[in-house]
Amino acid sequence: MILGLICIAAFFATYAMTAWLIRYFHTRQIVDRPNSRSSHTIPTPRGGGLSMVAVSTGSVIILYASGSLSAPLTTVLIWGGLSIGAVGFWDDVRSAPIAVRMTVHLGAAAFAVYCLGSAASTVQVGNFAVDLGAIGPVLSVLGIVWSLNLFNFMDGIDGIAASEAACILLGAAGLGLLVLRCSPMDVAPELVAGAACLGFLRWNWPPAAIFMGDVGSGYLGYAIAVIAIGSSQSCHINIYAWLILGGVFLVDATLTLCRRLLRGERIYHAHRTHAYQWLARRWGSHLRVTAVVIIINIAWLFPFAALAVIFPRSAFWICIIALAPLTACALLSGSGRPE
Repeated sequence: MILGLICIAAFFATYAMTAWLIRYFHTRQIVDRPNSRSSHTIPTPRGGGLSMVAVSTGSVIILYASGSLSAPLTTVLIWGGLSIGAVGFWDDVRSAPIAVRMTVHLGAAAFAVYCLGSAASTVQVGNFAVDLGAIGPVLSVLGIVWSLNLFNFMDGIDGIAASEAACILLGAAGLGLLVLRCSPMDVAPELVAGAACLGFLRWNWPPAAIFMGDVGSGYLGYAIAVIAIGSSQSCHINIYAWLILGGVFLVDATLTLCRRLLRGERIYHAHRTHAYQWLARRWGSHLRVTAVVIIINIAWLFPFAALAVIFPRSAFWICIIALAPLTACALLSGSGRPE
């Protein structure tokens, strides 16, 4: 009952705060003006993800106070999440130097791994939690940094990042509740963060009235990664299920990054070569692409993620089967192809 009220409050608080930010950012001229690399055509406020950061942080504090969240995960989501959000908002407003951004990203990831301890050194494979030893924390740091930059790379058209984050978080909560029979409190972070994403999505839905910006995309990528690590001990969703749930972003971003690196391009330079960006231009619609991504998440990826949890010994092959068609579709759609 309490968790349900917190989720409802998170939804409406994010909704209301985002509405206020739209007016405030227009007044302050904190807007994203279209250029040759843009996917939008009119000046649109950016940095709207600030509402998700604020509401999610407040919700985490409430969950901890009610005894529903562990101290390590609470510490990571508050201090690590706020540092990622802060440097992201700086970049949205004044363009933060890449060295500063990467330092904060690595620092927040290392802080998360330190606080989460043994959870960051193990990975749920099959029916077993495998201790990766000294390499475990290193892989966890790199995974967290990749996750937060993954969302930053993929936040390029209206509604896609907020809806993807909601699908991953609520999908993980669904696996915990419906398949693993976890307590609702075991998936409280996923439910609350997912509710905040939906509250923001109302204003970010095509045609978007506001963009989430780096403050939102970086925070969501970070939060999803640390929740996946931190909740592994309370609700054993294996690593393959998480990879499947995030399959759309994982495949498109990884293929695009690899192909750009092979061409010797600077990966942090703005571009429009992700598969979803090619499709948005080809179809002339952000709405159609975002809707297709949501359908893929619900109708294709969630069932395979459930299978990976139900049959953990076969989870690796289930992951391959789930992501292989996405890889083919991304390549055919133009993922990483030069403009």
